[in-house]
Amino acid sequence: MENNPYLSVIIPAYNEEKRISKTLLAVDQYLQKQNFEYEILVVSDGSTDKTAEIAEDFKRNVKNLKLIDNQANHGKGWVTRQGMLAAEGQIRLFMDADNATTLDHFDKMKSYFDNGSQVVIGSRDAKDAKGAKQAVPQSGFKRLLGNMGNILIQVFAVWGIWDTQCGFKAFSAEAAKAVFSKSKIDRWGFDIEALALARKLKYKIEVVPVYWINDPHSKVSLKGYLMTFKELFQVWWWLVRDVYKLKM
Repeated sequence: MENNPYLSVIIPAYNEEKRISKTLLAVDQYLQKQNFEYEILVVSDGSTDKTAEIAEDFKRNVKNLKLIDNQANHGKGWVTRQGMLAAEGQIRLFMDADNATTLDHFDKMKSYFDNGSQVVIGSRDAKDAKGAKQAVPQSGFKRLLGNMGNILIQVFAVWGIWDTQCGFKAFSAEAAKAVFSKSKIDRWGFDIEALALARKLKYKIEVVPVYWINDPHSKVSLKGYLMTFKELFQVWWWLVRDVYKLKM
């Protein structure tokens, strides 16, 4: 493999023994058909089940699969940052371990990168990108809560993007290093922080529609949802105070 593959796929995983095999098979199936070099990084977040063991076993049959096996749990933001900075690809994409957004959505992103874009994200909201869709639409009440929460996110951090939390985002190597070397949020609010930093660093954020398949075993709890908003205001405060040291 070349020292600098075209695409790095980062999969943060915490106790995903029931889902990681299916996801790795799907990722491998897609990548084998491509005409570019690639690598796959599974970053285990202190998993206490067989997640790391399964990923290690897959290395025998899946090309260019790497495992980062953290012994302690740090949070999805922490391990995503670790994977994005450890990756070697010209393009670095992180995706969910449950394969809610399948890797073939990268086909929609690639043309943007080919034309010089540095940050391209997936959205499940048609207000961001025509054609975005969820396999099982949420209830009207949940959509209302989500939209209200997103308005806060837009006002305080990332204006103009309705779905900041879709776990399918890609950055050029330059943008990944610039954004994730400065990011600080270790848990669910890391997506908001990454996009806010990208904006502050003058990267234009392109958006592609995704077809999102909700997993009923999602690990995002109400507590995690509320923590995201605590982290939103933390990001806002750090931006106001220039804790990220963005001003020259």
